[in-house]
Amino acid sequence: MKKQPKIGVLYSRVRVEEKWIFAVLEQLGIDYDRLDDRKFSFDMNNPEPWLKYDAVLERSISYARGLYSTRILNAWGIPTVNTAKVAEVCGNKLATVTALSSANVPQPETRVAYTPASALTAIEEMGYPVVLKPMVGSWGRLLAKINDRDAAEAVLEHKNVLGSYEHSIFYIQEFINKPGRDIRVLVVNDEPIAAIYRHSPHWITNTARGGSGEICPLTPELTKISRDAAIAVGGGLLAVDVIEHPEHGYQINEINHTMEFHTAAPTTGVDIPSLIVDYLMKVARGEIEVL
Repeated sequence: MKKQPKIGVLYSRVRVEEKWIFAVLEQLGIDYDRLDDRKFSFDMNNPEPWLKYDAVLERSISYARGLYSTRILNAWGIPTVNTAKVAEVCGNKLATVTALSSANVPQPETRVAYTPASALTAIEEMGYPVVLKPMVGSWGRLLAKINDRDAAEAVLEHKNVLGSYEHSIFYIQEFINKPGRDIRVLVVNDEPIAAIYRHSPHWITNTARGGSGEICPLTPELTKISRDAAIAVGGGLLAVDVIEHPEHGYQINEINHTMEFHTAAPTTGVDIPSLIVDYLMKVARGEIEVL
């Protein structure tokens, strides 16, 4: 009889998604440990305590904790969902836009500049309004819609004075006049499984910022661009955010490697936690190679 895989679930806080995942693991009788990232440390000279895991599901709220943990575990030969390589690409907007560009996946016009002067020149070449984004960030935080030169000069000066490494890189994206919504597509092992519209009267449509969900049909066109985007960044369990450009159709806005689905699961009726656990167990059994 084959040994049943041992699973670890790395998390920061037990949110509704983690409750659902834990419930599926327990219903299936899967041997797993809850790994609270606030309560352990890695002994870099002794991987032995971690080698019992056949796979680790990364659900940390902190991008840094999740990235560093998966990087360590992957270096020790322990498969993680998702891998550190995927986290590095999805967690950094420049890495994401580069991966999508290399794969010819449609995305909004984007500029990267290193000084306030060159950023202002890029903004004026693109035309107002534009959106300034932090290179690393989620939940729609620290986004700024720039409507005119006065606003551009003020925000660029503020970012420059803040002085941190992240604020010294200016990531500028065209502002797309969305139809009051964007689309989140959940992808498992390169296969889109569910999609929702995220509606909001505000230009930021994240459900974390008050956006509401409505089921969105997975058309062939939406399925293709979401699949292409997932493959471009390395695959796994991903939430692909799609914008409906009024002139160019579907474009990829961002890709999230630690996907939230508290709105998508009840809205679509898709059993997302079970699909996540099924994929995780296939990785643990070696049926899907991720490293």
